[in-house]
Amino acid sequence: MTCSVLINESQSALMADIKRFLEQVVDRDADWLHNDPAHSDCDRFNADAHLRALLLGPAITLQIAGGDLVLGQWQRVLLAELDGPRARSLRLQVMGLG
Repeated sequence: MTCSVLINESQSALMADIKRFLEQVVDRDADWLHNDPAHSDCDRFNADAHLRALLLGPAITLQIAGGDLVLGQWQRVLLAELDGPRARSLRLQVMGLG
């Protein structure tokens, strides 16, 4: 998993801050075993993307009321592409009474 779904503000300065935070916490150029052919068969050298996804998570749960997502005034549902650009597909599951 190298992308994440999250809820946050969709504001350009905040997006830059989130990117900077993730880059500071997980250094792309560190000696990750996943990037080392002696330890891994992955040829994408994307250990940083996997590790950043650990911090953000793969899924979110939201409420729907009156057919609309229940979000705060500035909140948005965001997809964080951590290993791209790549083609992605999303799966939504709606559960409820009915």
